[in-house]
Amino acid sequence: MKMTLSYALAALTVSLSLQANANIAITEVAPWGSGNAPYEADWFELTNMGNTAIDIAGWKVDDSSNSFGAALALNGIANIAAGQSVIFMESANGADITSFVSTWFGSNPSPLVGYYSGSGIGLSTSGDAVNIYNAAGVRQANVSFGAADATSPYQTFDNAAGINGAIAQLSSVGVNGAFVASNNAFEIGSPGTIAAVPEPENYALFLAGLGVIGMGIRKRNV
Repeated sequence: MKMTLSYALAALTVSLSLQANANIAITEVAPWGSGNAPYEADWFELTNMGNTAIDIAGWKVDDSSNSFGAALALNGIANIAAGQSVIFMESANGADITSFVSTWFGSNPSPLVGYYSGSGIGLSTSGDAVNIYNAAGVRQANVSFGAADATSPYQTFDNAAGINGAIAQLSSVGVNGAFVASNNAFEIGSPGTIAAVPEPENYALFLAGLGVIGMGIRKRNV
């Protein structure tokens, strides 16, 4: 079949769209937060698996109802840098973010934390799902999970591999950066990254700004 220019451009657009879809992942979920954490809110982690920043303005989240129409807006974070992990928690106007940061990180540096709020979404401890949609209503990432911890220590669902589909692995201290919450010994997970890794094309400027060109750089896993 002869490919017209318009058809070729459409195909390229679809290809780039699919590539973008593969770059975002739901890498951690804590469905027990609303009932068993001091901040009283469920949360999940979004990770940019690609090498360029992703604009998430207008993106939404839904649970197992898997409906863009019922999805809630993701607020407080507009972009996710390359390699960065950010947190979104169920919290009216982000009122519980301060408590979340204090619980997990104390006075230490913390990752970016955004929020969503409204009726119709609640991550069930008996099993549920997280679905992420872009502003056009196209699903970008999804995970499902079974029953969460019913007793302490409460472990998050760990999806460091960034797969779409069913996840079951629970966070374990020392694995994929998991640790015990700074101010709550009953929570185990690895929420967020403190700082994004600079994109490859920006490494030279990054190093020059720090005055460490020519020095060995040791990467710190968070």
